[in-house]
Amino acid sequence: MFELHAQLQKDCVVVGDFTLCRVLLLNDSQYPWFILVPRRAQMREVFELADDDRAQFHRESDRFAVLLADIFSADKLNIAALGNMVPQLHVHHIVRYQTDPAWPAPVWGKLPAKPYEAAALQAVLDKVRIALRGECGFVEEEK
Repeated sequence: MFELHAQLQKDCVVVGDFTLCRVLLLNDSQYPWFILVPRRAQMREVFELADDDRAQFHRESDRFAVLLADIFSADKLNIAALGNMVPQLHVHHIVRYQTDPAWPAPVWGKLPAKPYEAAALQAVLDKVRIALRGECGFVEEEK
């Protein structure tokens, strides 16, 4: 049975669900930073997904990347699956700008997270949820 890792629960806000992946927003206002987590138990690596799930993951990740780049007018999108600290399979989708505080370095460990203020968090969630409607079976998180 799928259960979201405790660290992801602590650090993120649930945006909603694609057919396969839970969509999370990392609570760091310095970057539009999202995480896709396939809702499959005990997965650590993308290659461990069944063939159909792996194909679905790539459809969701690719479509999500296109939407993020568009709605946030990204200079660059960083997509990565590390898993060194959180072993549960999860893939970061980070919108980057040449003006962001870590540019051009990777964001990991560069600066401490700055949590969103309530209004800014809601604005990002609303923007992304609207863009995701009708995409890859997306369903919003119940409020």
